[in-house]
Amino acid sequence: MSNKTQIEQSFIIDKLTDSILNTISGDSFQTEVSRITNVDLKTVLKKNGWNFDWKSEFNDIQKEVYKLTIVNNSNIIQGAISITIEQDHVYMNLLESSPFNVGKNKLYEGVSGNLVAFACKVSFQKGFDGFVAFTAKTNLIKHYEENLGAFHFKNQRMIIETEASKKLVKKYFKS
Repeated sequence: MSNKTQIEQSFIIDKLTDSILNTISGDSFQTEVSRITNVDLKTVLKKNGWNFDWKSEFNDIQKEVYKLTIVNNSNIIQGAISITIEQDHVYMNLLESSPFNVGKNKLYEGVSGNLVAFACKVSFQKGFDGFVAFTAKTNLIKHYEENLGAFHFKNQRMIIETEASKKLVKKYFKS
């Protein structure tokens, strides 16, 4: 892990679903995760309500940046995640729901859980037994313990181990 300042994660797990749920209709929509592109970077901007500098994440060669979209609707980004493949785990650098998926008037629930499950899936694919780490805001440590099955390692470092990762992957990814 580099000595760069770790961004404290503040995503909220509103609901663990097997997709994302429209909060108005209650309809469930299947999702897919794919690499963010240069074209996507034109929409994930602070001026459009996003909190993080996704272009900076995208341009960092050590990081992989992905978007969550609804199947057959890849132009509307529901959320984004930046991960780094470490020697023995996946590190979540950033995770953010689209501005319209945040707060009490959000359009979809389940975005953050979906993206965390994706990081867990990548960890299994890389042979890391599902181990995922991230740095949490202090006031959200208990939230991540209760909702993700993560454990508080030290300081603000959270770790999702094999069993908790399996549950998340099984919830969101059927195959």
